Amino acid sequence: MSGTAIPVIETKRLVLRGPEPEDYPDFKATFTSYRARFMGGPLNKYEAWMLYAAEIGHWNIRGYGMWMIHDRATGGTLGMAGGWFPAAWPEREIAWIIWPEKSGKGYALEATHAARAYFYAELGWDGAVSYIDPKNLDSIRLAERLGAKKDHDAATIDGSDAVYRHPTPAQLRSSQISDGIELEISHYSDPLFKPKGMPVD
Repeated sequence: MSGTAIPVIETKRLVLRGPEPEDYPDFKATFTSYRARFMGGPLNKYEAWMLYAAEIGHWNIRGYGMWMIHDRATGGTLGMAGGWFPAAWPEREIAWIIWPEKSGKGYALEATHAARAYFYAELGWDGAVSYIDPKNLDSIRLAERLGAKKDHDAATIDGSDAVYRHPTPAQLRSSQISDGIELEISHYSDPLFKPKGMPVD
């Protein structure tokens, strides 16, 4: 891929790489499915193709974007996570989506935690938000586990989304949020760990 050199991030279970053409079938399958109902979908095939092209182009325009999440063990794709700031967005967003059959294993938490750490440490971000459909309870729970809090005064995209504001780098350093996230990720990394209750990303 030409243009911006997209960094690679590695975590305990994951490798985050820039989106490539060969990753598109998994992306299309998810965004043309019911899974995408909280992200403007389900999309038709043309809309899915245009959105994927935008995912790739965002890196060249903004210098950051959404990574494709890969399983370190198998190399397969699990979803996407990263930064998103298209035209008309009030603020820089941290976003994520996990393929339907891969949900409930903590992949979104692990990937988004790593992406946010990169944006804060390497790009100097002083904060970010996540725009979430109020009916998307899984994403709301994940945002809260990341330490984000609902900001009732923040500008929304279209008036129908909820804005969750992530802790600043200073707030993360002065709290136990990061330690708690790392502990939860370590649980998911344990092959004997069996999460109870409703699956969350």
